[in-house]
Amino acid sequence: MTRKERIKTTLNFEQPDRPPHFEQLFQLTQEAFGMDFPENKDFENMPDCEKNKIFEHTAHLYAKIIEEFNWDAVLVYPPAVPGPYNNPGHAGYEFIGFLKDYLRSYFNEEILIGGFIWGSMICIDTISDYMEFSIKLLERRNEVHEWAQTMYENGLRHAKNLINAGVDFINIGSDHAFNSGTFLSPGDFRELVTPYMIKLTRYIQAQGIWVIMHTDGNLMGIIDQILEIKPDVLHSIDPMAGMNIKEVKRLTYGQVALMGNVQCNYLQEGPAEKIIESSRYCLEHGAPGGGFIFSSSNTIFPGIPLENYRVMLDCLRQV
Repeated sequence: MTRKERIKTTLNFEQPDRPPHFEQLFQLTQEAFGMDFPENKDFENMPDCEKNKIFEHTAHLYAKIIEEFNWDAVLVYPPAVPGPYNNPGHAGYEFIGFLKDYLRSYFNEEILIGGFIWGSMICIDTISDYMEFSIKLLERRNEVHEWAQTMYENGLRHAKNLINAGVDFINIGSDHAFNSGTFLSPGDFRELVTPYMIKLTRYIQAQGIWVIMHTDGNLMGIIDQILEIKPDVLHSIDPMAGMNIKEVKRLTYGQVALMGNVQCNYLQEGPAEKIIESSRYCLEHGAPGGGFIFSSSNTIFPGIPLENYRVMLDCLRQV
């Protein structure tokens, strides 16, 4: 199977030749390749001739990640694709087309490329003053709805720009839960988040683009609402918050595919036996029947020993 075929097969809840794999972010490029992604500020106010050099360096680094770790798709973070509260300019949009052409030439096949929209909904990340937010919930709820509408409109605008730039999928990244459960009650979530997320998700999907909904934490209290939102993929199925992929797949199979669940604190701290145990559990209960993308329950972030990530991937190779 090609990478694209493998992803599409699993999203159709059919069995691919092996579970697809990629990560939200890979931040160990220095350890793996002795190379770093450029800073986002490097892309600003730059002549086209210089920008193309940095674009080529960045695209080459993405290609090395895909090749070395056998990724089936890639999410573009550097250069940052603008989001509702992260708008460094249009370099991220411009880079997507450049990267698609570069990867097609490098691998002689189409690699699916995604972009991020951060903070398009009320979530843990977008609230800076919890006391003020709590007061508004109780006394000025109309202002909370106005804020939710504004974030949705910003998210929609960025979605349109990403789609015009040529993405194949969009990650709507918004953390909605702690280990103990959602930060909003299920009732407040239904009123203040679900309707706006449904609108944004449906718009994106209507353009033929698939959607990843990312959130850490324990989501069991809102699984029914996630099934109403119906993203194509739910990430990260956080085991540290008690999200058991066996049970989540039982509840979501055929409606929402799953991504993640390899326990990230084991990837950071080890030992290898725990990484293997977590990885094998994910593969045993996530992979059968498709509808599963193998990945960590967060990202491959600084502080994770590169060898620990390779231990996780060895489990995938044994499937």
